[in-house]
Amino acid sequence: MQPISMVSQRARTALIHELGVVDAMRFLNQFHVGDEGYSVQREQMFKDDTVKSIVAKIKARRNSST
Repeated sequence: MQPISMVSQRARTALIHELGVVDAMRFLNQFHVGDEGYSVQREQMFKDDTVKSIVAKIKARRNSST
């Protein structure tokens, strides 16, 4: 197993090779970490939901798209 820094470098190199510098950077920028962590954002987003209510929403959306 390689260190994560090596894996990251290889991934960036592969992206640049396949997509070009501009599109590789555009792709990577979508994963930019904001001011708050993902956990904080997720907690705020789903603060009024339960697992059951989230599952119900997923099922409702799936049923409405078929």
